[in-house]
Amino acid sequence: MDTEEFFLPRSRAANERLHALVPGGAHTYAKGDDQYPENLAPVISHGRGAHVWDVDGNRYIEYGSGLRSVSLGHAHPRVNEAVRRELDRGTNFVRPSMMELEAAERFLATVPTAEMVKFTKNGSDATTAAVRLARAVTGRSRVAICGDHPFFSVDDWFIGTTPMSAGIPTATTELTVAFPYGDLTATEELLTRYEDEIACLILEPAGHAEPPPGYLAGLRELADRHGCVLIFDEMITGFRWSEAGAQGLYGVVPDLSTFGKALGNGFAVSALAGRRELMERGGLRHSGDRVFLLSTTHGAETHSLAAAMAVQATYAEEGITARLHALGERLAAGVREAAAGMGVADHVLVRGRASNLVFATLDENGRPSQPYRTLFLRRLLAGGVLAPSFVVSSALDDADIDQTVDVVAQACAVYRKALDAADPTPWLGGRPVKPVFRRLA
Repeated sequence: MDTEEFFLPRSRAANERLHALVPGGAHTYAKGDDQYPENLAPVISHGRGAHVWDVDGNRYIEYGSGLRSVSLGHAHPRVNEAVRRELDRGTNFVRPSMMELEAAERFLATVPTAEMVKFTKNGSDATTAAVRLARAVTGRSRVAICGDHPFFSVDDWFIGTTPMSAGIPTATTELTVAFPYGDLTATEELLTRYEDEIACLILEPAGHAEPPPGYLAGLRELADRHGCVLIFDEMITGFRWSEAGAQGLYGVVPDLSTFGKALGNGFAVSALAGRRELMERGGLRHSGDRVFLLSTTHGAETHSLAAAMAVQATYAEEGITARLHALGERLAAGVREAAAGMGVADHVLVRGRASNLVFATLDENGRPSQPYRTLFLRRLLAGGVLAPSFVVSSALDDADIDQTVDVVAQACAVYRKALDAADPTPWLGGRPVKPVFRRLA
């Protein structure tokens, strides 16, 4: 057994205080301490660039920063300066500010496939607004989600389809149906089975694999033929695939799309964008029934919109998307080489687009394993790498990547020992990590 220990006493105490005051101990389930090895869930003090420090004084190279939202690195100077300028000018008024106009112009210039945009604070509100709008314009009730994609919204129409469906009426859940990614035949069968009932198809346009040739264009054709709205959830693909999102990269235009995460580099801003004909139904210049699209007190805070504008300018002027891909390619190659060198290449896998890498941990039988994930995370943490995924930020440098690969190699050496023993238990240090979506705590 590996006897080297790694303690986080202040983080452990802070986690206990958090659980006493905040349900789940965090404000996002994916940030919960159940996602980390027992007693090894760092509570963060501060971050700068690609590094964060916990309350115990440990420094980590961080991946998946802010659940993929901090793609330029923490406390990015250009973004912070844009925010500071607005803080001194006031952040929220009784009427729209010029910042709302300028931010809309900037966004629509960056994402030219959209004709109108409305900003809000989080992704769930944007995707739910898209679904509501699709239902309104089609007069249909059913929503078709891509069942291969893990998350769309905290609202009932989606969460009711997960194991955490407590409190959601069955009648609501029954209105959501699912289609598989990459399978146009199955999607057409679904649309035919519920002919004239499905308001929209909503999906992430790309995920851990590239869209099959012609797939997105085929979905566009199916949506048109069956009279439903095509919605691209670009919360993750936006900016990481291209500045104009996956729709800009693959050249398929949805009716509506939602952006967030990287848009604000950690500041709270997301967007619903799309065709004028649909979006205007939430406005004042149409003759139909009004749609309560998005209306939030804080949706247009000037400093968050300024952050979004600074992010878009930085991406365009500094070639950030290309840098994310280059960093990710270097990291993926290094991790794969390290895993192969330790004889675990078939068990520690790196997947996804280079700008959005995740890893899989497989057991001795080649099945996904939470215990082996726990072992792997534990060794990464001990080596100063905080990595629930391998999603890169542009603040990383070659030295960060090299250090990460060295730590991964050490973790893979322990992984090999566990595989040889056919039992990772001695290296877990406690209970295994758990999936976010589960019925019981």
